[in-house]
Amino acid sequence: MGGPSAHNPVSAGGASPLRLDCDVLIIGGGLSAGWAAIGAARAGASVILVDKGYFGTSGVTATAGPGHWWVPPDGDLREQAIQRRHALSGGLADPHWMARIIDQTWRTLPTLAAYYQFPVDDKGVTQYRALRGPEYLRALRNLVQDLGVTILDHSPALELLLHDDGAVAGASGIRRQLNQAWTIRAAAIVMATGGCAFRSHLLGAHTNTGDGYLMAAEAGAQLSGMEFSNYYTVAQAKTTMTRSMSYAFARYFDSDNRELAIAPGPQMNDGLARALLKGAVFCTLDKTPLDIQAQLPQISPNVMLPFVRSGIDPYRDRFEVTLRGEGTVRGSGGLRVIDESCQTSVRGLFAAGDAATRELIAGATSGGGAQNSAWALSSGLWAGQGAAALARKNGRRINTPVKACGEAGLRPLREVARIDSRAVIAAVQREMLPLDKNLFRSGIGLEKSLQALDSIWIEIRNHAHAQPSSNAALAIRESAALTASARWCYRAAQARRESRGMHQRSDTPAQDAQYDYRLLTGGLDKVWTAADPRTHASTQTDMKESVA
Repeated sequence: MGGPSAHNPVSAGGASPLRLDCDVLIIGGGLSAGWAAIGAARAGASVILVDKGYFGTSGVTATAGPGHWWVPPDGDLREQAIQRRHALSGGLADPHWMARIIDQTWRTLPTLAAYYQFPVDDKGVTQYRALRGPEYLRALRNLVQDLGVTILDHSPALELLLHDDGAVAGASGIRRQLNQAWTIRAAAIVMATGGCAFRSHLLGAHTNTGDGYLMAAEAGAQLSGMEFSNYYTVAQAKTTMTRSMSYAFARYFDSDNRELAIAPGPQMNDGLARALLKGAVFCTLDKTPLDIQAQLPQISPNVMLPFVRSGIDPYRDRFEVTLRGEGTVRGSGGLRVIDESCQTSVRGLFAAGDAATRELIAGATSGGGAQNSAWALSSGLWAGQGAAALARKNGRRINTPVKACGEAGLRPLREVARIDSRAVIAAVQREMLPLDKNLFRSGIGLEKSLQALDSIWIEIRNHAHAQPSSNAALAIRESAALTASARWCYRAAQARRESRGMHQRSDTPAQDAQYDYRLLTGGLDKVWTAADPRTHASTQTDMKESVA
């Protein structure tokens, strides 16, 4: 396998389309994208990474202090850890995959030591589990560059290219700062575009608009677990600061200064949400132990910044709070993977991190930061290695004809009309962010939201159009991806007529054994749902379309 090659060098003015080819194309710039690039490059592939933002600063990890699921191979520790997490998963996680990510994370993180200064505890033992996001992403970027990966920053992908046999052939997009189109032919692609937080002001998630889901679905990929997409995180009101560790010691009050019975723990969000639906809620962190107060700025240096700017001492004063939706960022839905290299149902298309479903390791629950970081690392490596192996086997096939498969916003079905992408996003948010629609669900409420979302989709699909080489194309594609993601989330939530994990419905409040399977969804103009036959034998003959 050779290095990347250019068919058409970039012109001095930046107007000519950029055409490249490589073995493996990574789409995304967060934690999983970095590990995917490392996995592919170390396997001998030539790799190009394209990121909507600047690889090393974009995505939710760059603003966080990611801890990893870190369990040593001692005695029964790993088995016990898996059993505890599996018991919380609603029966949908897979112990085999959980064991895989624990072992992969344990063996991989120390290999980053030449690029990341891991701390040492009082006994001189190196601590690998928790890293600081900015330094972690910088280390990955430096390692990726040293491995010879070509990086195109500020270069979002807009659509995938397919061979006649349905395998992926590459992608095209735009270099935003140059207003220049790009096309990259590749033998395999890793989709590592993150989840979708519906522009909820979740810290670091502004670029997580579901682009990867949309591009993959247009190529024929399936999604899984999209009903588990309603995790919310507490934040100081009017800020994006959703690092929530300090709220473990919070006390809450209503506007009449009455303390609310909201206890820290798994049910905190429900209690806080019900209080917020009645009015403003205020918080103080005055019960935070002094040693935690001292350590917090070292663990997450950005946490205190909004308080400092607003002149609030959170350990003394009361401040207003809100809940920010995390969509599939901490929900477990995403692209379905069909093998241990994280390949999707589209040949040559792999998924990693939040772009892939995390039901395999978290089931119906969030999984929290530790499981999710271990998944991002492991799935990224496996996807990169799998993509490199496929490229080695099949070659790049750059002289064969391909077709672009982007639809909404690029190839309208009817006459072109002006579509305001900001208005579209606001309309989607009105269905996906309110607590009484998404956190507290009902069959009737889901159906009403789906009717609104389907109408939005029809307008975009029929009339939206932007030149692929323009920045306007990115805006309209993001609004289309948000709409499509919302429809998959709610169609799956409607089909799962029970309550399980984070998916709670007031009209079906109990967990029901007949839904002991993962739920697949997909489709664009017609959204379908079906039981995953791999998780429930009796459903193998029960797969049917549900038409929007």
